[in-house]
Amino acid sequence: MATAWHVSGQYYETCNCEFICMCVPGQMVNRPTKGNCQFAMAFQIERGKYAAVTLDGLGFIVLGLTPAEMGKGNWSVGLVIDVRASSEQRAAITAIASGAPGGPMAALSGMIGKFVGAESAAITFDRQGSSWSVKAASLVDMAATGAKGFGTEQDLQLSNTGHPANNTFTLARASRSHINAMGLRWDDVSGTNNGQFAPFSWKGE
Repeated sequence: MATAWHVSGQYYETCNCEFICMCVPGQMVNRPTKGNCQFAMAFQIERGKYAAVTLDGLGFIVLGLTPAEMGKGNWSVGLVIDVRASSEQRAAITAIASGAPGGPMAALSGMIGKFVGAESAAITFDRQGSSWSVKAASLVDMAATGAKGFGTEQDLQLSNTGHPANNTFTLARASRSHINAMGLRWDDVSGTNNGQFAPFSWKGE
């Protein structure tokens, strides 16, 4: 019998592609602007439950490296889990992030060639309007500010994306991305790289 679960909250991402990352609008067949794609997808769980395990208030970050076009697969993926999670909560988050119990992440599971591991860290999220940051001890430190449409203060969004976090997300310019975890590493403070964010709501049953 399948496990019933649900998680919802806020999703934040930066990658090493120049703004705007073409991996999504190019349906993962475009070559990343740096040749490979390195990404950090952070999820702040506001409400969540996996069977009887409550996940409210926890967070996790999916880190990845795709050596060429994303659609060619062979991704290396790691996971940073909130240090406050109990062993049961950690197992639940690992399952959800892997796509094992279904949900949006299941669609990416076939792309992963190597799981490089999981680490625990204190994860903090800070959001001020369309500017945000995510930190996980010395493993992850990223921040971005939402992009605006020309001549307007409205957020610039991309819709009908098929992205696992949300079909519609707000585009952003990354102000910093420092990743150093499980052999995955990149550093950027150029202000020219891609970011994005959106609310997320996943479930499985």
